[in-house]
Amino acid sequence: MEKLRILIPKGRIFENVSGLFAAAGFTITLADRTYRPTISAEWLDAKIMKPQNVGELLELGSHDAGFTGIDWIRESGADVEEVLDLRLDKVRIVAAVPGEIDDGALRKKKLVVATEYVNLARTWLTGAGYDFRIVRTYGATEVFPPDDADMIIDNTATGQTLEDNGLRIVAEILRSSTRFVASRAAMADPFRRDRIEELAMLFRAVLDARERVMLEMNVPKDRFSEMVNSLPAMRSPTVAPLYGDGGYAVKIAVKRSEISELIPRLKRLGAGDIVEYDLRKVIP
Repeated sequence: MEKLRILIPKGRIFENVSGLFAAAGFTITLADRTYRPTISAEWLDAKIMKPQNVGELLELGSHDAGFTGIDWIRESGADVEEVLDLRLDKVRIVAAVPGEIDDGALRKKKLVVATEYVNLARTWLTGAGYDFRIVRTYGATEVFPPDDADMIIDNTATGQTLEDNGLRIVAEILRSSTRFVASRAAMADPFRRDRIEELAMLFRAVLDARERVMLEMNVPKDRFSEMVNSLPAMRSPTVAPLYGDGGYAVKIAVKRSEISELIPRLKRLGAGDIVEYDLRKVIP
């Protein structure tokens, strides 16, 4: 059987991606000290790789699709096709310096800049007009200043680790999240393209469902017109008459962020028996 070959990074990205696969209907299991996950779909073949390597390996053609941060795609310069922004593992790539260093002092010396993002750092530092030397790091970049570096360029989700190490952010270089990406060759192949797009559709359905909830309620006849005209919905509410001609049952999918304001408003408009529940997939 022809298989779609995918790359999944280990660690936090693996946990989020495997959860996404599970919600889409695929189970992924990974035994300790192995690099070949088992997926409950015969047409999928997966391998674990560091996120830094995913883009280049896709460009080389040894795999069809994979998951990695857009920061590592930009860092490697890999020529791949972005299929879907999964909106997971959001981080910022920032420049940070010890809190006591004055911004003006950074311009008066040749900076030692510690970073894993050598190419992103070089491009930004050159554009910003700094005199610099880059020291490549392999994790724990925040420990380099002040003894071994004047500045770091690193990723951060909240900035707390930087703050805990006495660093302050002086510039934001890039915002990143996990992306579903594919090789150009795979997207040019009908079988592989179809499979990749099927996965993307399922992932998108899961991600959209996480942002919405379903509301069901009963509405009296005399309040129906006023209420239904003010309801948010993906398209239009689902409406069915109640038994005994007592009003209507109304069902709507709404953004989770709207619930705290919406439910009290619905109650004021006369809705009763309001039920909220989570969705698993939303496919427009």
